[in-house]
Amino acid sequence: MKVLLTGSAGFIGGAIAEALTARGAEVVGVDLMLPQAHGATAAPEGTHVLDVRDAGAWSRVFAGVDLVCHQAAMVGAGVRVADLPDYAAHNDLGTAALLAAMHRHGVDRLVMASSMVVYGEGRYRCPEHGDRRPGPRAIVDLEDGSFDNRCPDCGRALDWALVVEEAPLDPRSGYAASKVAQEHYASAWARQAGGAAVALRYHNVYGPGMPRNTPYSGVAAMFRSSLERDEAPRVFEDGGQVRDFVHVHDVARANVLAIEQLAGSAAESGMRTFNVCSGEPISIGEVAGLICQGSGRTGIDPVVTGEFRAGDVRHVVASPRRAADELGFVAEVAPAEGLRAFATAPLRA
Repeated sequence: MKVLLTGSAGFIGGAIAEALTARGAEVVGVDLMLPQAHGATAAPEGTHVLDVRDAGAWSRVFAGVDLVCHQAAMVGAGVRVADLPDYAAHNDLGTAALLAAMHRHGVDRLVMASSMVVYGEGRYRCPEHGDRRPGPRAIVDLEDGSFDNRCPDCGRALDWALVVEEAPLDPRSGYAASKVAQEHYASAWARQAGGAAVALRYHNVYGPGMPRNTPYSGVAAMFRSSLERDEAPRVFEDGGQVRDFVHVHDVARANVLAIEQLAGSAAESGMRTFNVCSGEPISIGEVAGLICQGSGRTGIDPVVTGEFRAGDVRHVVASPRRAADELGFVAEVAPAEGLRAFATAPLRA
């Protein structure tokens, strides 16, 4: 099997390339080498450097390709409004250009990186009134330190519950909007071209090789970078935000399972979505604490700042059941173990 892997030089792409090669697949690596993710690092030997947004540039890499694993994307929390054109260009135009090239070259199998950010807020329940879907939190409440979503009927703080893949998509940031658009393009391609697609909705991915000292990485890497500067990790809100942190090696394994399933002759046309998560929810405050513990540094503890970002959501934790039932994917690295180890893992310069 010959797999075209976009974003192959990146943090996640590199782990997928290694896992695919170990399973005997031939990997054709493609990357744009964005400075936000790669810094001044040169492309690894054998990587095709091309602009994913240029539909004509893809022709030279498709010879003999059976399936595409699409990881190339600009990531992050949407730090500035000025980032919006870059998210639209790299994530959405780049995906559309790739899909058009796939159709031209007769490649009809796609595994694609998506994200839990497509859900916006997670699923919430009121002890008295059941499921409730809150709107965006009011800035005035966040400024007052009132971070929880509340039941519109009784005013109680809502409890989080597991989000399933059928949940409505409700992006709350520029990055999130671009990931929803990527999924829609892939779904439209599958219908129009008769292709088979899998979108893997990653939760908070961490592990060796993450970029350091950049807001376009993940929060775990930002905490780690603070410790390297002998600074306390700064935890926004009250630290009680609940997320799921999944190790990069588990994410790579989920991709391999999806690729092997799609490579089978019985793969049906259309698109299927899967949450890729550890199944062990954890608060952001706990994440910072585990990384501090693992670092071995004494006298540096997380600082809960009460700061907030308007595009952030309170809780989002998803169900891993569909991935387990249909792909056979169950995470192997528990956050309590993996985050401590991450504190001393090598990062990308």
